[in-house]
Amino acid sequence: MKNYTVRQYTIEDFAVWNAFISTAKNATFLFHRDFMEYHADRFQDFSILVFEGEKLVCVIPANRLDNTLFSHQGLTYGGFVFDSKIKLGEVIALTKSVLQFLNQNSIKTFQVKLIPSIYNTFFAEEIEYALFLADAKLVRRDCLSVIDLTKPFSFSKTRKESIRRGEKNNLVIKEELEFDLFWNEILIPNLDKKHNAKPVHIVAEIINLQQKFPDNIRHFNVYHEDKIVAGTTIFVTDKVAHPQYISGNEQKNELGSLDYLYHHLITTVFKNKNYFDFGPSHEENGKKINEGILFWKETFGAKTTVQDYYEVNTETYLLLDGVLI
Repeated sequence: MKNYTVRQYTIEDFAVWNAFISTAKNATFLFHRDFMEYHADRFQDFSILVFEGEKLVCVIPANRLDNTLFSHQGLTYGGFVFDSKIKLGEVIALTKSVLQFLNQNSIKTFQVKLIPSIYNTFFAEEIEYALFLADAKLVRRDCLSVIDLTKPFSFSKTRKESIRRGEKNNLVIKEELEFDLFWNEILIPNLDKKHNAKPVHIVAEIINLQQKFPDNIRHFNVYHEDKIVAGTTIFVTDKVAHPQYISGNEQKNELGSLDYLYHHLITTVFKNKNYFDFGPSHEENGKKINEGILFWKETFGAKTTVQDYYEVNTETYLLLDGVLI
């Protein structure tokens, strides 16, 4: 097996980390340090870099809490991010080195939140096999509703009727650079009323992130008679368009505003992407499904893929010896 050097990320690694992310086979802009560090005050960063000699071959966006390492809890997905040319045997050896390093740093368990395969530039499931060898336990599985835009798909009769309502009501869709109107008049009131919750990002944070990643964070509002009635913020990667926030006012069904908006996004704005990822419809760590939300997504033609979460005991690094025979 090759020898790997594993160490914790420091601010001096900012440039080398980002350069690696730009060419890795399973990375998105969420792993850029400018994105990760907008909430640096909320997490104890313990991101990992893995080198083969002088060459960086893997990074792991992560944070530490007591004796547990988490795939970064401020990110939707994470796990091991690999060089595009890495091979399975190298991943196995590398995983052993990472688990051994964590174990030596008094980290007993690693909670791994994998990136869904639709976001990968190339196949990148070597880590699933390495985790299997290390006796990792599948602790959570989220179901994502995704439209494969490279294959034929169709909207249901109900969705088509709602889209026509949007047309008849002369709704206007605008791409916006300002988020305040949507945040303050639609999103925050809805989350508070329906879930007693707040957006993950405050409006100042999402504005700052959009300015740093203008091609990756796009926002669209829907207007009826010059009044905002719905909106959505889309995170855009090389292959995927993903709604990070979706919300409409109490007239959304009467006006057809959300359906009209998403028809436009799916068939026009993001039609050249590979996938449109509506995200999960789950509650209780994937154990329960919100049937109404799932139904809405599936009537756009979305199908199901999954995102897996694993827990691995770092002491099991010894299980990765002698695998290649």
